Amino acid sequence: MEKGSKALKIRSIIAHVVLVILSFMCLFFFYILLINATRSHAELQRGFSIIPSTHFIENFMNVANDGTFPMIRGVFNSIIVSGGSAALCIYFSALTAYALYVYDFKLKKVAFTFIMAILVMPTQVTALGFLRLITNMGLYDSLIPLIIPSIASPAVFYFMYSYLQSSLPLSLVEAARIDGSGEFRTFNTIVLPIMKPALAVQAIFTFVGSWNNYFVPALVLETKSKFTVPILIATLRGADYMNMDMGKVYMMIAVAIVPIIIVYLVLSKSIIAGITLGGVKE
Repeated sequence: MEKGSKALKIRSIIAHVVLVILSFMCLFFFYILLINATRSHAELQRGFSIIPSTHFIENFMNVANDGTFPMIRGVFNSIIVSGGSAALCIYFSALTAYALYVYDFKLKKVAFTFIMAILVMPTQVTALGFLRLITNMGLYDSLIPLIIPSIASPAVFYFMYSYLQSSLPLSLVEAARIDGSGEFRTFNTIVLPIMKPALAVQAIFTFVGSWNNYFVPALVLETKSKFTVPILIATLRGADYMNMDMGKVYMMIAVAIVPIIIVYLVLSKSIIAGITLGGVKE
């Protein structure tokens, strides 16, 4: 028993050391980002530093008051696009996964295979056709093409389908039908609460992926007032050497990660709450 307890203590110590190292490696880069956001362009040119400077407010005001650089508008655009994409993606992906999991029909395997085949198709392959389609629809230079396509997300669908297989007994759905519950009511009031951890996880991933997306917004958007955060950051970094201010670049990046951290903190609580809520078994 003593040997077993010593082995467990050693494993616990090793696990905690590894976790501390990994946490340090993850948080260190955020720390350096915040430090660089407090330094001026001249100080950044001198090299690396772990000591904060005194130019945080100055850098923030330079970014916020730059008439050619709509920072607040860009953050607002990214929140609209990322929030809308995440909401549409997780709901309709969960709805599609529910339909293929619960219903039996002749083309069920064909539909599942077709959806999974789309998963291996890169965005760049369909970019020209997508651009031509939204131009013909009069949606070019609009935020709508950045949100609506999120309804079809094969990767999120597969995650939801796998989660339903492991956590949703079909007898629960049948019992709801016997009690007179409609399909959408069953899905919205019974299935979605059970899927709460999966919804929270995929909402985080979808929000972050949409927030960091540069390729499609750069392809679709033309008006500066409609630019999202990644395009604005690229605009700052793309300035000529004489006019580029690295303090403003780091400040913009620091501002850009704040909504992501907030979304993660909010939804991480939903993951834990959902795990304790939905433990239904056959």
